[in-house]
Amino acid sequence: MSDNTSTIHTNTSSIVAGRPRKIQIKVLGNSLGLFIAITFALCVIFDLVLPEYAMNRVWSPLFPGFSWLSWGSFLIGLIESFAYGWYIALLFAPIYNFLQARSS
Repeated sequence: MSDNTSTIHTNTSSIVAGRPRKIQIKVLGNSLGLFIAITFALCVIFDLVLPEYAMNRVWSPLFPGFSWLSWGSFLIGLIESFAYGWYIALLFAPIYNFLQARSS
């Protein structure tokens, strides 16, 4: 009979020389961009399903060129949502990496 004992492997790829890895701006930018764009699309669906609770008046100042609702306007909202995710990543990742390096 063979022993089917499972081995637990620890993921050490997030640790380099005893320190956490730096946040990769590309990964963070794409992750946040997709998250915010998906959230925007879900909010549009919500507004279409429940127009009495619509939030589109809030979006107009946040998304230049956005107006309720056409395919072009929806596309502008998606692009600008994705861009906001990248904006956050471009600011957050270097600040985090700098502070994390100083704390080591």
